[in-house]
Amino acid sequence: MKTSRLGFTYIKSKLLVRLWSANMLLVVIGIAFLWTVQILLFEPNYINVTKESLLETVQETAAAVEEMAVDPDDLPEDPLLFLSKTIVGTLFLVDEYGEILAAFNNGQQLNIDGLSNEYSWLLSHAPTVLNGESLSAVEDFEKSSAILIGVPTTLFQRPAALLLSNTITQIEALQSMNRQQLFLFTIILTIFASTISFFLAQHFIRPIKTIKEAIIRLTNGELYSVPKLNRGDELGTLSESVADLSTELQRVDVLRKEVIANVSHELRSPLALITDYGEMVRDVSGSDERLRKEHMELIISEAHRMSAMVDDIMDFSIMQAGYTQLKNEIWNTYEVVSSVVAYARGIANQYDITVDFEADSKNGIALFDRIKMEQVLRNLINNGINHTPKNERLLIKLTNTSTRTKVAVINPGKDIPPEQLELIWERYQRVQHQAGHKEGTGIGLAIVKTILTSHAFDYGAESKNGVTSFWFVVPRLEDQ
Repeated sequence: MKTSRLGFTYIKSKLLVRLWSANMLLVVIGIAFLWTVQILLFEPNYINVTKESLLETVQETAAAVEEMAVDPDDLPEDPLLFLSKTIVGTLFLVDEYGEILAAFNNGQQLNIDGLSNEYSWLLSHAPTVLNGESLSAVEDFEKSSAILIGVPTTLFQRPAALLLSNTITQIEALQSMNRQQLFLFTIILTIFASTISFFLAQHFIRPIKTIKEAIIRLTNGELYSVPKLNRGDELGTLSESVADLSTELQRVDVLRKEVIANVSHELRSPLALITDYGEMVRDVSGSDERLRKEHMELIISEAHRMSAMVDDIMDFSIMQAGYTQLKNEIWNTYEVVSSVVAYARGIANQYDITVDFEADSKNGIALFDRIKMEQVLRNLINNGINHTPKNERLLIKLTNTSTRTKVAVINPGKDIPPEQLELIWERYQRVQHQAGHKEGTGIGLAIVKTILTSHAFDYGAESKNGVTSFWFVVPRLEDQ
């Protein structure tokens, strides 16, 4: 028992770890997916959206420049100044020769002297823009990156270009903040998921623990132990299977006890008799051929009776334990009874008994297990023969109505006391056997009762005025 519990504790811990690990694996996969989406999708998307927004804004400013460029001596500074206020970066207006005409930064106009060298990397894109192509790109530097926007325009009816350099420091700061938040979310999610996974694993293991403990009790002989789980899932089905196993084990235990009780009760007398007569043949009648033959016949007879007794004991025990399943089919009751009558006449002839068969009709369609019903008839006929005096008649009678067929085995003989008519159906009750032709097993009528009860057929016994009748009623189906 201790080993079993230790084993279960080990299994429980191992299963708990597996369930927790499986849940955590899903969490890790989810977190990895979030980081992948953040780095490969969201962050590049921030930059692309910013580029498109800046390009659209610069295009609007370029259109305003074209409308305002009327006086050659008056540069349209207002739209350029406004654009420089709304962005974080540097804005250049470049003529057709690539020379800087005006420069702005954060709402302030810059001195253009010396800017050509400082911003040569930006001005290098001017020829492309002056050729009428818009520019939208990201350029990486040693310590930073910048978005480059170039839009072609006209100034005083001459080609010009607006060049914008916008550092992505704010975007990088936003991305860094998002990563920090995502990292914090990862930690919180991991702790939360780990805790939830642990309790969920415990929740799933609890019914398994209940089922396991029930099985341990079953293995220790507590056959009435069941998990008692009311669930609609696979664990509920497993619990029901364990309950079914408990029921089957109980039936096996009943069968075992029945067999032991029946064998110990019934075989003791014939075994003692066989032993006694065997010793008598050895010690007394061995030299007397007549006595030896007589005693050997008794030994053989008891051996045969013991064999029949073992068969009856096994049949009764199996039926009492509920292992016999009826194979009901449609039969003609008259035909089944008449087939058993031939058997009855062969047995009765040994005792100079005549067997009569009467039936008011050869019809009588009914639903029953033929093999079991023939066993009922043989047991009742054997009982009747056993108590019918020599040179008398045993009557097997069928009486039909529109709804049923009554089968009766009627024998002459000593009356059964009224107070014992109900007891004769119990095992080991031998009311008339003392005066019979042979000693019965005491189980035959109990088997009859068990079979008829399983068929839900009425049955009974009557005994008066020197006539005893054992009967049962078979419900009729509509005649075919």
